[in-house]
Amino acid sequence: MLRWTFNLLLAAFLATTLAAAAVVWYLIPGLPAVDALRDMRLQVPMRVYTSDGVLIGEFGEKRRIPVRLTEVPDLVVKAFLDAEDDRFYEHPGVDWQGIIRATASELRRGDRGQGGSTITQQVARAYFLSPEKTYIRKVREMLLALKIEKELSKDEILALYLNTIFLGQRAYGIGAAAQVYYGKRLSELSLAEVATIAGIPPAPSAYNPVTSPKEALRRRSYVLRRLFEKQHISREQYDVAMAEPIETRVHGLRLEAEAPDVAEMVRQQMVEKYGEEAAMTSGYRVYTTVDSTLQAAATRALRGALMDYDRRHGYRGAERHVDLPADSTVSQCQQVVQGVPALGGLQAAVVTRVDEQKVSACTAMHGTIEIGWRGMSWAAPYIDKDHRGRAPRKAADILKVGDVIRVQLDVTANEEDAKDAKAAKSGAEARRDDEPGWRLVQVPVVQGALVSISASDGAIQAMVGGFDFQQSKFNRVTQALRQPGSNFKPFLYSAALDAGFTPASLINDAPVVFDSPGGANPTWRPENYGGEYNGPTRLREALSASRNLVSIRLLSAVGIDYVADYARRFGFPNERLPRDLALALGSGVATPLEVVRGYSVFANGGYLVDPYLIRRVETSDGVLVMEADPVRVCAECETVASTSSAAVDPMLRPARIAPRVIGAENAWMMNSMMQDVIRVGTGRRALALKRKDLAGKTGTTNEQRDAWFSGFNAKVATTVWVGFDQVQPLGKDETGARAALPMWIDYMAVALEDMEEATMPQPQDLVTVRIDPDTGNLARSSDADAVYETFRTDDIPMQESDDAALGLGVDGPAVQGPEQLF
Repeated sequence: MLRWTFNLLLAAFLATTLAAAAVVWYLIPGLPAVDALRDMRLQVPMRVYTSDGVLIGEFGEKRRIPVRLTEVPDLVVKAFLDAEDDRFYEHPGVDWQGIIRATASELRRGDRGQGGSTITQQVARAYFLSPEKTYIRKVREMLLALKIEKELSKDEILALYLNTIFLGQRAYGIGAAAQVYYGKRLSELSLAEVATIAGIPPAPSAYNPVTSPKEALRRRSYVLRRLFEKQHISREQYDVAMAEPIETRVHGLRLEAEAPDVAEMVRQQMVEKYGEEAAMTSGYRVYTTVDSTLQAAATRALRGALMDYDRRHGYRGAERHVDLPADSTVSQCQQVVQGVPALGGLQAAVVTRVDEQKVSACTAMHGTIEIGWRGMSWAAPYIDKDHRGRAPRKAADILKVGDVIRVQLDVTANEEDAKDAKAAKSGAEARRDDEPGWRLVQVPVVQGALVSISASDGAIQAMVGGFDFQQSKFNRVTQALRQPGSNFKPFLYSAALDAGFTPASLINDAPVVFDSPGGANPTWRPENYGGEYNGPTRLREALSASRNLVSIRLLSAVGIDYVADYARRFGFPNERLPRDLALALGSGVATPLEVVRGYSVFANGGYLVDPYLIRRVETSDGVLVMEADPVRVCAECETVASTSSAAVDPMLRPARIAPRVIGAENAWMMNSMMQDVIRVGTGRRALALKRKDLAGKTGTTNEQRDAWFSGFNAKVATTVWVGFDQVQPLGKDETGARAALPMWIDYMAVALEDMEEATMPQPQDLVTVRIDPDTGNLARSSDADAVYETFRTDDIPMQESDDAALGLGVDGPAVQGPEQLF
């Protein structure tokens, strides 16, 4: 009987062994090669940085921040090993003791401690196996773990595990988990936070500290107990960590600067170049041309200008109204606005009390706040674009309890008001008046754009495509096709200079009527803004004062087709330029980026550059993938070519040279004329910058539907635009000088802060002489009213005045123009 039993058991053992051997023999050939793990490419999101290394964006489905094992704090390593696989450095990939212990623990306490799978098995499962739960898959997992241990070192396996383990909330790896749950780097985590993350791997949903804090707390306690039992932490550390509450939330990526339009434009370009999957998972680090300081200045300038416009036109009322119980707590009031996103830094608040000239309100972030009269007295009711209601006299004229409004912390309180307050008060009372207060605001309906580029190579230094990216992802810098209005006039005047006109040429600034056959109106009666006419006017004066009638006559004299074709030199698409006299008033359409590119030609002396945004692309390891090679201005190269002198130093010569599209003389004269726009013309507000190297042009379209300003010095060109997305008038007097120029000034004050004045050298072929301002001819030595003007040497006018020329479009023998204009 005993022999029979023994033989039976032996046969069963042999059969089991043979069956297991057969399974192993069957499975081993099908195991994947482990070599790929050494060169495994982690799916790391793309990150976008400014030129000075400030993070502005991340794109990719999986949140992952790869870390080297040497960068991982020792306590983090111990926490994961003690919780998941404390014999990791001892077993060969499969831990039979661990399997037995895990089974016993679960049967005894119903508590999941260390699982039966080793860290190596988890790596094998994550990389090579399907999630199905079958015995065959488990055997393959074990075999593959044994194979991995033969091919890779323990440290290599641990590093793979710590960087790839799924830890909930789309976080893969410990670096991402630290950021997602606590908004910290690994080195900044507390012991309790380390234990919380180390407890997640067995069940990322069940042990998620955000969605399941109770289960996460229980699991954290287990990890802390294991650390203490293994003598990796002291009793005091254990007690402190155990007492720490579970406090976590999902943290977004900590962006260090606000540039969503820039980041999104980079994403589109990277996807176009490398494809969706490669761009989003290869861990590319994209460094842009944008400067973080200038980008912040651009954002402030744009938002400030749009909010100033909004305040001028009155208060449109609360965003919505809720019924608040009289006994509402602060917490209950906060729930009303919880989750309402701040737009452009403007926080949502609900009014909780209205006094004579102040209100109390509640915000989600700051709790109860108070808005004084100075922060709300502006809010006369909006009627239409040209009219406001009566100025409010008390807070109840503006708001009532339950109104959901927008508020902003006013850190730039009016200095004059502060001085007046100090004059009437003293001591602590006066000091309180100096403290920043809250003010009532509203999210502007009007929109805007700002783009600034380097004149020498087109590098985009700052770009803001709207008030707030959450509100609208439409990038008005690159996507908004708008009429440039008078912002187009410099391109017409440049064409005229090439056609033989001079800055002193006289054009009649007088009313004119055109037939408009087939149109809605039988005639077209263009006007100057303000309805004034000055008669014969020099081109320099006409441009600085933006005289429409002069521009129309000038276009007629030069030729519509000639000017439209000439505008192509500045990068404007020919098909968007109308072939009629309205072209003189900027009736074509262009994006702000196209406009600033055109103005950069005037800034750099006559060369066309290509705006670009990506300076270089690197892998996550810092290996260079791509580096921009833009066309660059090289005036020295041109000089060398024309004089046959020694070559430019090869180290200084750009690989790609920007083409010259207008002559140096033309560029200099246009620069000089546009400096007068700021010195004496429609851009006089820019004198506040107290610089002599600035030039530019305002732009306003019919009925003030678009407001522009484009300006530059020799190094930087910047264009700003203000208007409604659904084209409509901005309102009376909302010209480029009023609505747009302040934005340009605020930005350029920062952009030029540490920049020496950069003026364009005068070409040798230009001569400056005294002229009669009324005729444009050479002045006599006795003319007390004579002014200086610059001409090409071939275009210096005669001394004698030619009264007959006053009615013509041109003057002087050196200028070829039509025989008669209107």
